[in-house]
Amino acid sequence: MKVRYVGILLLVLVFAAPASAAGHCRNGKSKQAAMWYSILHPGLGEYYLRGWGPWSNCPQKKFWLGLIPGFGWPGYLQVKSAVDAYHCRTNDRIGTGG
Repeated sequence: MKVRYVGILLLVLVFAAPASAAGHCRNGKSKQAAMWYSILHPGLGEYYLRGWGPWSNCPQKKFWLGLIPGFGWPGYLQVKSAVDAYHCRTNDRIGTGG
């Protein structure tokens, strides 16, 4: 049941985004690619935006908590991470704040 809601929310994120919002972040990285990395696993989109590199570039909370079924993947944290990555945010905050 939760998987269905996550899937619907992800479809809304992809198709409801205005065409003008598509593009790249300041560092030249693709917003769409970052979003899809975060859909693959929470935190990977932000890691991609930071330029991969050392493991410390990966948002540790999002990545490790992303292993919890229903909360991480698929779940709230997956969606939160995808939204953050799409908006070029590279924070490790888990709450509702940006």
